[in-house]
Amino acid sequence: MKMKRTDLQQRVLSAGVILLTVAGLAACGGDKAKKTGQALASVNGQEITALQLNEELQRAGVPAAQQEAASKQLLEALIDRQVVENVAVKEKIDRDPKVMQAIERAKALIISQAYMQKKLSTIARPTKAEVEEYFNQHPELFSNRKQFDMRQLLIASKDMNDALKQVIDKSKSLEEVAAWMDSNKVGFARGQVSRTSTDLAPELGAKLQGMPKGQLFIINEGERSMLMTIVDVKDVPLTLAVAGPQIEQYLVNTRTKDAAKQEMDRLRAAAKIEYLNQAAPAAAAAASGAASAASAGAGATERGVAGLK
Repeated sequence: MKMKRTDLQQRVLSAGVILLTVAGLAACGGDKAKKTGQALASVNGQEITALQLNEELQRAGVPAAQQEAASKQLLEALIDRQVVENVAVKEKIDRDPKVMQAIERAKALIISQAYMQKKLSTIARPTKAEVEEYFNQHPELFSNRKQFDMRQLLIASKDMNDALKQVIDKSKSLEEVAAWMDSNKVGFARGQVSRTSTDLAPELGAKLQGMPKGQLFIINEGERSMLMTIVDVKDVPLTLAVAGPQIEQYLVNTRTKDAAKQEMDRLRAAAKIEYLNQAAPAAAAAASGAASAASAGAGATERGVAGLK
């Protein structure tokens, strides 16, 4: 399938293509390629180099069959960008206060992220023994993993009033509650879900394991509430061989997150921080921006090894 230029500007390409591109230029241009620093194009005297193309290629994801054509199209996209940038600079867009502020913000973020990534790059990966230990310590997530098949009624939280709660307390099934809501013109939607104990927050997973089939319970999520009941519980164990790689990544993410927080705490303790003309932000909410960015891969570690399938 042929890629459009507009598609290319939305995508990132494979980093290996630049090696072939540079090699081809060197072979054809000889010393000229070396003198120009492997320049690929020039726009009003502004060179677009192999280094710039390689920077874009690092963000990639194009199928192998499309890489050659995609690299040529990406060069055209870089030319387009340089053409626009030249005009923008000529019109002093780069001196606009909002643009300058955005540039400074991006610069600060890139530098702080690079620092944290450098600091966290030496974190040791867990050993096989550590992975196995985590596996054995959490049978509810692995060897004794359960799957809960549930039915639910989705209800707007504003409709979860005392009258409805009393009906739920007295009812023995979802159908009894649904019939009452129908007769009282309370809107709801039916649904069916299946969740394993690794998908659920530990506290909820523990409650569900001790809950008999058919019992009604409510989960509140902001503007909506879910009235649920367990239809079936199945054993769906995971072996160490299957769960091992994901446990390893989870432990890496957790260590990265913890190390990022420790480093951020250390840096803040060593810095002279003053809050000027305003109240100090509660719990230093914005203090861990760089640490959060560096440990983004940690994801929702608070849920345990959530997402294991």
